[in-house]
Amino acid sequence: MSTIELSGPPNLAALYLKAVLSAPTRNGAELPETEYVRPDIVVDRDHLADYNRTCGFGMRDELPVTYPHVLSFATAVRLMTDPEFPFPLAGLVHIANSITQYRPLLVTEPLTQRVRLADHRPHPKGRQFDVITDTLVDEHVVWTESSTYLRRGEPNESEPKRGVEAVEAGEAVASWRLPADLGRRYAAIAGDRNPIHLHPWAAKAFGFPRTIAHGMWSKARCVAAFEGRLPEAYTVDVDFAKPVLLPSTVEFSARGADFALHSRSGKPHLRGRFS
Repeated sequence: MSTIELSGPPNLAALYLKAVLSAPTRNGAELPETEYVRPDIVVDRDHLADYNRTCGFGMRDELPVTYPHVLSFATAVRLMTDPEFPFPLAGLVHIANSITQYRPLLVTEPLTQRVRLADHRPHPKGRQFDVITDTLVDEHVVWTESSTYLRRGEPNESEPKRGVEAVEAGEAVASWRLPADLGRRYAAIAGDRNPIHLHPWAAKAFGFPRTIAHGMWSKARCVAAFEGRLPEAYTVDVDFAKPVLLPSTVEFSARGADFALHSRSGKPHLRGRFS
């Protein structure tokens, strides 16, 4: 595996343009064996405050467990727009996410992030792969993430299920009204400007009646509901199910280490578990 060091965050606008222009030529079979390393990341307190407000976290010196995902997002897009990456960026579906925090990360700590792709494998609806991100402080890994993406295509034989699909988290304990502009607000913070989160016409082109919320906003909002009750080290896994339409009202349920986000009719949007 080759390693490339970045001097700063990649330019997302340029990467999105590259993704559009290169989409027709992407028909490979293997993931690139490249790791991008971005050292000396300094957390912007104003950016963190915006993230906390949007996702429901309080203002603390510790980073929310989902916040490093935002810091690494542009680097992940850089990997998925490299010439060797086999799939068009548009149409990839984020289906699962697992984060492990080995100890709290402080807003004052300079961070290093290492991002790579792994485990290209069959999925019943096509192919799937993982984006692996390690966040380091003083050369020690303190946070790691695996984001699983699906490329729809020819059906494949099912593999053993992973994740938290069987979670039943009990009766709703909270109801959240989500505004129509939530996708645009989160995109401004996270950089994830997929048009299905921003514009109703784009969402309809992909089969949605209106814009949808980001999966990682949904995960962050659920984790925020546990703030003050979590240990210093833990893993939080989620599987994403039905998209959250905007605007809408969603219900949050929790029982023990399990939690879920679902519509008022009971359709699951997200299932999660702490361990």
